[in-house]
Amino acid sequence: MTLAEYIADQLYKSGVRYIFGIPGGASVPYLKAFRSAGIEFILTSGEAAAAIMADVSARLTGIPGVCHATMGPGAVNLASGLGGALLDRSPVIAFTNEPDESMINRTSQMNIDQQVLFRPVTKASLRAGTGSAEEILSRAFGLCREEYPGPVHISLPAGIADTGADGLHDISWENSTSSSSDDTGRIISLLRESRRPLIAAGLTAFRHGAGKKLMNFLEQYKVPVIVTPMAKGLIPEEHPSFAGVLFHSLSDYLKEIYSRTDLVIGLGYDQVEYNYESWIPDVPLVHFDTRETDLPEKGIVERFTGTPDEWFSIMHNLNPGALIFEKTVVGGIRNEMAAVFNGFKNHFGPVTAQGILMEELPSDTIVTVDVGSHLHLAGQYWKIRGKGKLLMTNGWSGMGFGIPAAIASQIHNPESRVVCITGDGGFLMMAGELMVARRLNLPVIIIIFSDGELNLIRLRQTRLGLAPDGTLLYSGDLFDSDIFLGIKVIHAGSSDEMTRAVREALKLNEPVIINAAIDPEDYGWLVE
Repeated sequence: MTLAEYIADQLYKSGVRYIFGIPGGASVPYLKAFRSAGIEFILTSGEAAAAIMADVSARLTGIPGVCHATMGPGAVNLASGLGGALLDRSPVIAFTNEPDESMINRTSQMNIDQQVLFRPVTKASLRAGTGSAEEILSRAFGLCREEYPGPVHISLPAGIADTGADGLHDISWENSTSSSSDDTGRIISLLRESRRPLIAAGLTAFRHGAGKKLMNFLEQYKVPVIVTPMAKGLIPEEHPSFAGVLFHSLSDYLKEIYSRTDLVIGLGYDQVEYNYESWIPDVPLVHFDTRETDLPEKGIVERFTGTPDEWFSIMHNLNPGALIFEKTVVGGIRNEMAAVFNGFKNHFGPVTAQGILMEELPSDTIVTVDVGSHLHLAGQYWKIRGKGKLLMTNGWSGMGFGIPAAIASQIHNPESRVVCITGDGGFLMMAGELMVARRLNLPVIIIIFSDGELNLIRLRQTRLGLAPDGTLLYSGDLFDSDIFLGIKVIHAGSSDEMTRAVREALKLNEPVIINAAIDPEDYGWLVE
């Protein structure tokens, strides 16, 4: 067994079935080894997209996603996508080629210090060698899964792929968690004394599948719940305790709840999405997490680090007979937000377009949403039904997420409908990845909310009293054609046309684009 074969074998035994990326010359032995091991190498159009696909693969399967790039420009492009895996908390292994060990510190073509490059956007940047492959792989697989999960980079110097790997064993890793607290007694006292507690649930709770435990908890403790965007779907949105989503559209309505609370309970709340200081009132905070992290320095702040089971064990110290938060407040806020959204359905804007999608798409649809004003709307307005999913980036918030995320979702869920909602800016960044969908005949539906501009930036300029500058993408129609890169384009400029377009797209067993030319003016009222 060669070193390349050993790496492929260990990846396969760990559950990896796809690797995303763009190979270089030094990649050839690894591609051969991957294929022989039963791992498919998915050629992408750009390395950043490969990292996003690995990120989403990890989210959907629970198995570390894997991506690969060559040295120099390939590595630099890959790094921009790995930032998403770092701040959106996805376990990813990223391989890059590197010059021969004798040339690593020399002046040579495409050669930069990759460990320095990847250090800020990964949990670790490691270099494999003929005598360290087993140790490096074990360390990488363990580290990428440890809280908070994230990407680990491994560079592969040229010339080592075909060296012998005799004597190497199956990799192994252990993830250990330890409980700690500032003062458990103080936390219990705060819980028992509270009369108007509020649960703010976040990404960590969502990643750990704490929704069922939270639902069971809420049967006894009638506490209002708000969530961060990437925790959307943790509990059903029709649940009596669910109030809404922080940070996204109309989230100022939630102030009616959090301004009246006497205790905020951060349940797996990850500040990478939205800092506590941005909204929390001057009340005590109890923060439950899986690891220690930075917290506000002012006010009464208590933390507990442990597992979700331990979180809920401590939270049962709330006094259910003393809770006086009226559930009508939660329902009233949800009704108010629904009324506002319904007020924008009299023309073909983003609310109308997303409403049609919710009506027409199957309940198990996986929806990926790119960054932009449409994401702020979807984060609050979109209703997750049945086994459906809503995938986004918020910690990293990099434009271009939607299309590669949809492609990875369709690869891993061939029987499900996968839909990407993107703006024209995000679409233009990743349009080349549609060739992956076309080559693999993936029936993803790409829906572009076309308004010809970077609307979110234009809104911020307008609110500062500035004229729009540097936000106009194009004039006229985005496509001016019914075919783009060999993929059918369906145009929609009204509600009826949008309904027909979605129905037609659902009948096709191939990738399709819906160009929804919306009125963007709604965003000025809906986006915080």
